[in-house]
Amino acid sequence: MKRILTISPKAQAEIKNAPQQAKLKVCAYCRVSSASNEQMASYEAQVEYYKKYIQQNPAWEFVGIYADSGVSGTRTTGRTQFNRMIKDAEGDKIELIVTKSISRFARNTLDCLEVVRFLKTLGVAVYFERENINTLSAESELLLSVLSSIAQEESRGISDNLRWAYRKKFRQGKVTVATSRLLGYDTDDKGQLMINQREAEVVKRIFCEYIAGKGIRTIVMGLEADNITTVTGLARWPESTIRNILTNEKYCGDAVLQKTYVADYLTHKKKKNRGELPMYRVSGNHRPIISKDDFDLVQRLMSQRAAEYGNLPGDRSKYARHYAFSGKLVCGRCGASFKRRTWNSKEPSKQIVWQCSTYIKKGKAACSIKAVDDITLKAVFMRVFNKLYINKESVLKQFMVNIEKTLCYGRNHEQVNNVEFETDKITGKIKELIRKQIKGIVEPSEFQAEYGKLKARLEVLRNQKSGFVQDEGRLEEVKARTRKIAAFLEEQASVLTEFDEDIFCALVERVKVLSPTHLVFELKNGLAVEQKFIKRKGIHGLQ
Repeated sequence: MKRILTISPKAQAEIKNAPQQAKLKVCAYCRVSSASNEQMASYEAQVEYYKKYIQQNPAWEFVGIYADSGVSGTRTTGRTQFNRMIKDAEGDKIELIVTKSISRFARNTLDCLEVVRFLKTLGVAVYFERENINTLSAESELLLSVLSSIAQEESRGISDNLRWAYRKKFRQGKVTVATSRLLGYDTDDKGQLMINQREAEVVKRIFCEYIAGKGIRTIVMGLEADNITTVTGLARWPESTIRNILTNEKYCGDAVLQKTYVADYLTHKKKKNRGELPMYRVSGNHRPIISKDDFDLVQRLMSQRAAEYGNLPGDRSKYARHYAFSGKLVCGRCGASFKRRTWNSKEPSKQIVWQCSTYIKKGKAACSIKAVDDITLKAVFMRVFNKLYINKESVLKQFMVNIEKTLCYGRNHEQVNNVEFETDKITGKIKELIRKQIKGIVEPSEFQAEYGKLKARLEVLRNQKSGFVQDEGRLEEVKARTRKIAAFLEEQASVLTEFDEDIFCALVERVKVLSPTHLVFELKNGLAVEQKFIKRKGIHGLQ
């Protein structure tokens, strides 16, 4: 038989004398991603807001504010205060972290989830105010995972926009140079380069000694013997530092932009630009320390000494082409390269020809293009050059019109804006869908189906925007190469009356051999010049 026992309530006095529950140890994390005036104002506002926000809650004990300014959120490395906060959490100094949003905490999905899960093992919660997520709640994992992914996509978009802005500045010739490691120059209040006379004397000495015949190692020994320090104050001069000074165009008043680029928006690691992106040379950007003639002379001397001794890092002199057409001829049938060969002929002199590698190795059954002779190649190139030289303005202008139509077909600023607008719209729908799923408004199966559709559409939009950026980069690269070809043609005194190897190598990327009497010369800017001709004995004609 059931028995029910009533437990009488405690008197109010007894409750008051009970031990009070300890307050929750709470801190805030704030961050802005750049050191601009506007961002710093936002940073200061965040710090002040969260200090009051925590102190006004009677159940919370204010531990402090952890704040990083002028750093990126795409990775946790480099965020000193963030890392100090995690260590304090491990030391049982923090129980709850309050932050503005996921994007302020981390924009890298993997980092965000790893940190949150690690904190959960310590019993430490993170509260994202804007998203209204407490990471210790049961439903937080799915929501946090998806929203972190969205934050990462937003970071990718910001990175693309910044990259676009930087390239626009480069095209306009706007130069920003950090002088902390640039010997000989300081910057004024407007960011313009101005000569540091004391350091400039060291630069002049380095150039003068190299021109006088001293090697880099000898120059280093002289500077160290005279107790002259590097721009960073080091007593020891690495040879690479001298080599970088001797090849830095800034000392003759010019500036080459986009020598490096950020390949990955998450790691922020810089890569040397080896032709992946266009570069821009701004002539006469600032006062020179070294004359243009002396700078050019040093570049020639360095090339000559490298060729003579072959002992500079990365020296490729032993791989230099022996002949103008080496590595330039490609078979239009099988894609193989052509090799130079000597035929014994009935004529007094031997005949030089270029043959398809596949034909040489496997015979006519594998590739039917037998050979094209050296004299014909040179004669046809002279015709190509002379036509291009005479009609350079109209040919290059029409080429650029065609390229712009190809890369920018059907695209305008309105289309770009529409893609960005729809991206924001889809992102909003995903967030709203997640909130409905957490509240139980939509079934899991319905959520998965709708979320899959929205995510797929978001991926399409992101690829479209990425394509816009790539097309613009390709277009700028073609423009830069076309300007270089136009300038090269302007420097030539007249049409060619004999084959010039230097001109051929400067203009032609490759020659596609479609048949012994059908060639396509592909110039370094992508312009293809097709030539069909009839070969007669002793005469090379075109039709």
